[in-house]
Amino acid sequence: MDQLDPLILARIQFAANITFHILFPTISISMGWVLLFFKTRFAATGQQHWMDAYQFWVKIFALTFALGVVSGITMSFQFGTNWPGFMQTVGNVAGPLLAYEVLTAFFLEATMLGIMLFGRGRVSERVHTMATFLVAAGTTASAFWIIALNSWMHTPAGFEMVNGQAVVTSWLEVIFNPSFPYRMTHMMLASGLTVAFFLAGISAYRWLQNDRGADVRVALKTGVLVAAALIPLQIVVGDMHGLNTLQHQPAKVAAMEGIWQTQQGAAAVLIGIPDAATQSNKYEVAIPKLASFYLTHDWEGEVKGIDAFGDKHPPVAPVFYAFRIMVGVGMLMLAVSWWSAWHLRRDRALKPWLARVLVAMTFAGWVALVAGWYVTEIGRQPWLVQGVLTAAQAASKVPAANIAFTLAMYVTLYLALLSAYVSVVFYLAKKGVAHTQPANLNPSTQEVQHA
Repeated sequence: MDQLDPLILARIQFAANITFHILFPTISISMGWVLLFFKTRFAATGQQHWMDAYQFWVKIFALTFALGVVSGITMSFQFGTNWPGFMQTVGNVAGPLLAYEVLTAFFLEATMLGIMLFGRGRVSERVHTMATFLVAAGTTASAFWIIALNSWMHTPAGFEMVNGQAVVTSWLEVIFNPSFPYRMTHMMLASGLTVAFFLAGISAYRWLQNDRGADVRVALKTGVLVAAALIPLQIVVGDMHGLNTLQHQPAKVAAMEGIWQTQQGAAAVLIGIPDAATQSNKYEVAIPKLASFYLTHDWEGEVKGIDAFGDKHPPVAPVFYAFRIMVGVGMLMLAVSWWSAWHLRRDRALKPWLARVLVAMTFAGWVALVAGWYVTEIGRQPWLVQGVLTAAQAASKVPAANIAFTLAMYVTLYLALLSAYVSVVFYLAKKGVAHTQPANLNPSTQEVQHA
């Protein structure tokens, strides 16, 4: 155990915490707006299937919200246990932003959630709808403050260092730092895509279980159409975010692209095995000059390689692989969502093979999200706050054995909770809601309509 590096263990432990935690806010952020959509459609049309969809998905929203809260608490503890140097150095920035998140967002969500779950029939429909809106707004506000802090750590602005501590000079520059607009938009679209495939996948599973009521159909169609609409936007925003990253964190881009030497006319590496020892990619398949073109808009444009950053660059292999997983899953999302939207529009009936594809893609958003998060966070190393504070400077003196022990407990608990969450979601989907098909309709031709 003494051979283990406490810094690496602390980083792995925080990565385990954030990986587990981020899964749930990603769903709750956009699920709140989906619930509001279902509720307003019910209010506008009076059709019961919209309320049935609301009542089914609000249970999953509550479960997701609860796990997000619990997993978030353990992360805050680690600021004091594993990373005391973080708050000591930049606490004047991080502390208020985290406090704003609690005061303006979390309290709002937690208060209004009770009305969402138990208030219908006890308050008016208008008040119940307003509570749903406030929960959705609260989840988005929560994301706003957290992404503001995270973005500031990547592109710090609006501060000055006084006696080794960051002192805010402009809160507007802190919050709306150079990467915030891109990072916030990218994250909100990622949340929307995660929920869209979650909706479509669970609804397809219910359809395969012969639960083919109108609420299943509208949830399925909502998920497919939202995914088809958002994925092209995400591709465009992702490209813009990449160019912003190239401007402010070129070492991260070099690792993403697998570019070891600074060069003009850099090739776009499609696949390969990064080798830090030889500063090259084994078994590389690349398209000549393409990386220079989409990074600099010039076929002969210069792109900095890993060699330009000395020892201040991230580990290449994990960033390189995570980036390709994110992009690959994104392309799969594009194909599945567009094909599903076209198929449902053309045939207005869900085929069993397509339902199975959608079920397989239920948690595709999580895969892409975690891969993208690893690109972002590992790609910032060795910095904790870019150009201001390294991870080594912020780390505590906790012995490696202690960190390893708690890491093992965290991972064990998280795997158990994640398995329980997925099991409960599919249990609820299998249990579903009893529906009765109108006598004059043939279910085989009515799978996806009235949406």
